[in-house]
Amino acid sequence: MKILVVVDYQNDFINGALGFEGADNIDKGIAEKVRKFAAENDTNVVLGTLDTHNSDYLSTREGIALPVEHCIEGTKGYEVYGETAKALKEVNAVMLKKTTFGISPEQMNLLGDGIGSDRVESVELVGLVTNMCVISNAVAFQARFPWAQIIVDASLCDSFDKVLHNKALDVMEGMQIKVINR
Repeated sequence: MKILVVVDYQNDFINGALGFEGADNIDKGIAEKVRKFAAENDTNVVLGTLDTHNSDYLSTREGIALPVEHCIEGTKGYEVYGETAKALKEVNAVMLKKTTFGISPEQMNLLGDGIGSDRVESVELVGLVTNMCVISNAVAFQARFPWAQIIVDASLCDSFDKVLHNKALDVMEGMQIKVINR
């Protein structure tokens, strides 16, 4: 079994509160990868993560460090962007809400127990933001599925800071995460 994870490809990171130039450029590529991945094998699993905050965001640890309200559940900024949103719906992707950079240990254990963690051959990640949520989730998946190959498609990840994007890719490679299409 293989897993594809689309990390936080939400409006607020593309054209909303924390949007940045070029974030929309990977939309068609992510959507194409989602559709191809789901069609490749009926045991493949497509997941999407949703950065999920509430009205109390500014009083959270993250909100104090990053005082920009974003991805408030129920807002337009919270929704998945563009063609990627359509593709995730088409393939019935499992959408996971997360309140911080990475999927929680509890969610990760439920996920592993639900799909049979010993059957996971690889986990590939795409999405935003490379140096925050992509790297956090790559590490979380590596910890939960230590025998699976963890892959990050650099061509389908991005960051508001290109230097940190590349440093995050370097760190992931140093952690034996396979970075492709760099």
